[in-house]
Amino acid sequence: MGLHNLTATEFVLLGFYEFPNSQLNLFVIFLVIYVATLVGNLLSTGLFCFDPQFHTPMYILLCNMSMVDISFTSMVLPKLLAIFLTGNNIISYNGCMTQVFFFVVLMVSEYFILAAMAYDRYVAICHPLRYSYFMSLTVCFWMSCTSWGIGLLEGILYAILISSCIFCRSNKIDHLFCDLKPLIKLSCSDTRTIETVILGPSALIGFVPSIMTLVSYIYIISTILKIHSKEGRHKTFSTCSSHLTVILLFYGTVLGMYMRPKSSYSMDQDKMFAILYTGVIPMLNPLIYSLKNQEVKKALSRIKKQMFC
Repeated sequence: MGLHNLTATEFVLLGFYEFPNSQLNLFVIFLVIYVATLVGNLLSTGLFCFDPQFHTPMYILLCNMSMVDISFTSMVLPKLLAIFLTGNNIISYNGCMTQVFFFVVLMVSEYFILAAMAYDRYVAICHPLRYSYFMSLTVCFWMSCTSWGIGLLEGILYAILISSCIFCRSNKIDHLFCDLKPLIKLSCSDTRTIETVILGPSALIGFVPSIMTLVSYIYIISTILKIHSKEGRHKTFSTCSSHLTVILLFYGTVLGMYMRPKSSYSMDQDKMFAILYTGVIPMLNPLIYSLKNQEVKKALSRIKKQMFC
């Protein structure tokens, strides 16, 4: 029998199998997270799309971020909720490869969208008089397209590489979804190519937007420190504090997930980080931007008055 005939046709997502008596409680918790994420991000997207005052580069990028958050959560949580409710933790081979594809697309796209948002804040704070030139709607459009385009190309590359692997050792994935690391561990093929891609081109793709974000904030902080009045510094910093908070959450989670030493590796830790970047952070993002943005709060207050008058 050929080795290709031995490859798995379906996988078992173990999820939180170690808590058999808490499946219903976990279902309720993750259902609340999922509904809150959808409601928050859909409200933000609707507000930014239909209210003309938000048709600016910053809010267009925020719409892109909301799309990433909705997609990230919808990629993982519906299947996880079904596992909690029915106990059926089987996912088809094609379903698993689809999760890998969208995971890579969304992760890479988010890197570049966050970098674009950092550049937007840099221009707004460091070159306010030339903002409409450096950050026009056309520039914003191409930044958004480039972010999704690079994510799409990276997703196709990984989908091709991981689908060429043969899974004949086991089909049990001790994770919440089909992530790259547990799939590579299950493969009995030579995985040096995909591991080289992860350490080489993919690391570079992640490095570029990270450096763009870091350099942008170095200039932003330098400009803020040159402002003489305390009130002026506070007002200027408040325009980028929401984005900075989101960046710290995202990068802190990703670094904790992928950059910690092998000696401290734990699948339980991986699951907790996965909950953060597929559920908790997408739920918090619209709250962070809404609570710290006076324009958004005024618009929401106006809509609330219109609804209840």
